[in-house]
Amino acid sequence: MTEMVYGAAPARDNEPILPKWWHTIDKLSVFCLLMLFAVGLLLGFAASPPLAERNNLPPFHYVQRQVLFGGVALIAMLLTSMMSPVLVRRLSVLGFLLAFAALALLPVFGTDFGKGAVRWYSLGFASVQPSEFLKPGFVVVAAWMMAANQQIHGPPGMAWSFALCMTIVSMLVLQPDFGQACLVLFGWGVMYFVAGAPITLLVGMAALVVLGGSLAYANSEHFARRIDGFLSPEVDPTTQLGYATNAIREGGVFGVGVGEGQVKWALPDAHTDFIIAVAAEEYGLVLVLVIIALYGVVVVRSLLRLIRERDPFVRLAGTGLACMFGVQAMINMGVAVRLLPAKGMTLPFVSYGGSSLIATGIAVGMLFAFTRTRPQGEIADLLRGRGR
Repeated sequence: MTEMVYGAAPARDNEPILPKWWHTIDKLSVFCLLMLFAVGLLLGFAASPPLAERNNLPPFHYVQRQVLFGGVALIAMLLTSMMSPVLVRRLSVLGFLLAFAALALLPVFGTDFGKGAVRWYSLGFASVQPSEFLKPGFVVVAAWMMAANQQIHGPPGMAWSFALCMTIVSMLVLQPDFGQACLVLFGWGVMYFVAGAPITLLVGMAALVVLGGSLAYANSEHFARRIDGFLSPEVDPTTQLGYATNAIREGGVFGVGVGEGQVKWALPDAHTDFIIAVAAEEYGLVLVLVIIALYGVVVVRSLLRLIRERDPFVRLAGTGLACMFGVQAMINMGVAVRLLPAKGMTLPFVSYGGSSLIATGIAVGMLFAFTRTRPQGEIADLLRGRGR
């Protein structure tokens, strides 16, 4: 009856799952994600051999591991994107609970790998960062709470989601991991805004963020050092930011040439946090603009599809995932060009990293599942019906 009143997308329920997935998925966004992964492999060939040499490993050790992790990420993205929104929500709740427990136990069983922040579990052959897997699960759980809040006699989902967000942010700050904490807070804020939050509340939240940043600056040497380095009018050429800034300057428009870059020999994180500096030095502004465009296409096309979505839960969860994906890319590139303080955040689908690649694959798979065309009327149809 609903389809008769509001119309339906041309999809048949008895259609095999793969053809149905292909007919309903945003093919251009999938192509852009595959291109980002290909760019990541290309840059991995340039950025990772110096690190492998320093660690007495085969030249393309990290590239091989990126292919392995990337293959798992693409399979996870494919399988997740085939799920219904209800199944995505159910599995996300389970995954969130597991990741939340893992995050809570980090102070007991975690390690810092000498970086000063306890963020990982060491498995011997690999490491796992729980916060990467927590982010997509949190977005879905928070969206579910907010959507339930909009129902008549529904639970106070807005308050619950805020309490959950503050709990996670506090746990991340204690690691310390201010970058992931800001990303979680941003994702929640975007969903809360879309759900209809008053502007005064959002302004109040911004004031709390400023206050929290001031307290962190006063009490955390790690945080203060990064802020001081960002605000300094001069860049120390021997720091990671100094090397990255010089590499981007040297690259110019067309780059210095494939394999001719020098920043990969100086930066310990050239294959992860500062991969964009390698791209800018060897391939120039041209490749950087291509990478930005690929991210932009995925985010904008996802948001355009979600604008037409009637289900509040799908609209909120999809918006949170899309914006978090795009903002993480912006933060990574913004740090490299000194628009933002150093955050220690990877470039989604491009940087090396098992946890980051696989978690991003799951998150993007969720996003594609939420933005697939389904047999339902669009929200514009419903609004036109109310106007009559």
